Amino acid sequence: MPVTQRDKGDTFRALHQGTRSFVIPNAWDAGSARILAGLGFSAIATSSYATAGAYGRRDGRITRDQVLEHARAIVDATDLPVSVDFESGFGATANVVAETYRHAAAVGLVGATIEDLAPTSRKDKPLFDIGEATERVAAAAAAKRKLGFPFMLTARAEGVRHANTDLDDAIKRLQAYEKAGADVLMAPGLPDLASVKAVCAAITKPFNFMAGIPGKSFTVAELEAAGVRRISLAGSLYRAAMGGLVTAARELKDKGTLGYIDTALPSAELAGFMRE
Repeated sequence: MPVTQRDKGDTFRALHQGTRSFVIPNAWDAGSARILAGLGFSAIATSSYATAGAYGRRDGRITRDQVLEHARAIVDATDLPVSVDFESGFGATANVVAETYRHAAAVGLVGATIEDLAPTSRKDKPLFDIGEATERVAAAAAAKRKLGFPFMLTARAEGVRHANTDLDDAIKRLQAYEKAGADVLMAPGLPDLASVKAVCAAITKPFNFMAGIPGKSFTVAELEAAGVRRISLAGSLYRAAMGGLVTAARELKDKGTLGYIDTALPSAELAGFMRE
């Protein structure tokens, strides 16, 4: 029997209601999604950094339509629930933000993020004010409640990572986003496990820890003990894969050797993850 969008939504919601932490790896195309599903992960996320890279662009430089097109390919690649990185919602107003989350249903998504990081053009003021940010989260939450199936909205407080704000500000924002209707909360860039524990203790909704920042990543066991429910990987898997490509290409270009072939994943093993 085909897996429906409601089935995926139910599965994704149940993962957040369990007693154990789970890892949601970030795919960057249909092939990587197939591999991650084949390795036994329970859900897949996208990454704005990796999505932009798939288009040959830098993070934050692609359109909503491109993000949706990319997400559809990943959704169609497996039967797993998929959550998309919608950055700050692709809208100057709360009404346009709500429209973005309504579009999610059309491509088969059952989750999405919204962050309080303002567009790149506002370098002097990197974050939306807490009031405006909360209004945008509320608009996204209202839109997702009307979708007709479970949809997990994750709200991200970006100040620690991008605006040098303190932990108290992050907690204040997360609490506001929780009240506005977010189902999951994130604060990328937390420096240590003590900060992670403090955030988890201050909220009632599941907390997603974003691993992938050098020096600010911890083991799954450590994060679970700190109260984390979900662990995402940002663009780290994409960077690891691209690192292999760059290393191999540099070897060939600079040395004229092909040593990478001996350590590359065998063709048959890779093909085993793919559809006929």
